[in-house]
Amino acid sequence: MSYDVEAIRAQFPALHQQVRGKKQLVYLDNAATTQKPAVVIDAVRHYYERDNANVHRAVHELAERATVAYDAARDTARRFLGARSSSELVFTRGTTEAINLVAWAWGLDKLRAGDEILVSTMEHHSNIVPWQLVAARTGARVLPMPVLADGQLDLPGALALIGPRTRMVSIVHASNALGTINPVRELIDAAHKVGALALVDGAQASPHMSLDLDALGCDFYALSGHKVYGPTGIGLLYGRSEVLAQMGPWQGGGDMIETVSFDGTTFAEPPARFEAGTPNIAGAIGLAAAFDWLDGVGRDAVAAHEAELLAHGTELLQSIPGVRLIGTAPHKVGVLSFVVNGANSQDVGTLLDMEGVAVRTGHHCAQPAMRAMGVDATIRASLAAYNTHAELDRLAQALKLVLPLLLD
Repeated sequence: MSYDVEAIRAQFPALHQQVRGKKQLVYLDNAATTQKPAVVIDAVRHYYERDNANVHRAVHELAERATVAYDAARDTARRFLGARSSSELVFTRGTTEAINLVAWAWGLDKLRAGDEILVSTMEHHSNIVPWQLVAARTGARVLPMPVLADGQLDLPGALALIGPRTRMVSIVHASNALGTINPVRELIDAAHKVGALALVDGAQASPHMSLDLDALGCDFYALSGHKVYGPTGIGLLYGRSEVLAQMGPWQGGGDMIETVSFDGTTFAEPPARFEAGTPNIAGAIGLAAAFDWLDGVGRDAVAAHEAELLAHGTELLQSIPGVRLIGTAPHKVGVLSFVVNGANSQDVGTLLDMEGVAVRTGHHCAQPAMRAMGVDATIRASLAAYNTHAELDRLAQALKLVLPLLLD
């Protein structure tokens, strides 16, 4: 069956609007956040209109319905990610909170002076700063794995850093700034050979590829719902059950305890141990709807469509004088980062916006990656299941229109 992108676009209300003087919106800022299909919006609305109650507490009907839907959302996530058990999945606010949870609940307890945490130079700040904070408390060190000029990970250089002092290898699956897909399996295996753990930041990979975390073998995997067509403020941390069982809680409060007294407190089993307080119930339900929607379209079909778009967009941008792509690794998700020679990236983004084309400009919360590429900032066009060849043509046309204004 052919990929019907127009039928997919029809399911996204936000795409069908005009901006900036009645310009038809071209939304190419998907690495920052994706738009939401109607089924996700409807799922959140249904919870608030019909089932709004807290979970795991009351016995009335609304609470029962909310609890059933919330628990079912976790099982949907298990299937989507290929985890062995729903108990390996912790709901968080997103990738940032998931990595912070691991850094503080695991790292603060396990790391010692002289231990090493390896991250890549292309990481989002959320996979650098939490480790730096915990390293400052424990005496551990955060070491960067090098990146090549085309945006690929220097795999031999990275593997050479993994040694007897390594305790954690924390690596992005797909770079938000460059699009690079990293060889995470090789790094996970290398980490395990020296007795270290491996965390994978899947924020950018999860919308673009099929996942089987049990087969991948990582100890932790983090993702954000809003990047995979789900609501904001909801995400997931996958943790191997054996590892989660050895971790103490990060936050204290309701629903994460077994017993509480002034003589001491005992804690619930994972995942409840890591979900203090009232959760984002509507967010979890909406995230499950997003997972079901994406599986209904077909993740392999989406990946093939986005690969075609990436090839088309790459060809278009390379044909425009003065435009230079940043990050040209052979294995990428749909991210087109580029600079315009002699122009400020924010100025380019502002002028593109006036033509109805929404892109991201700046360092993309990846300043070490920008420095490694020899730039301060880029313009980033990032792709999703609903984007079209015609929209990339609009991007190229808009660039050609605004370039004389930038370089005059």
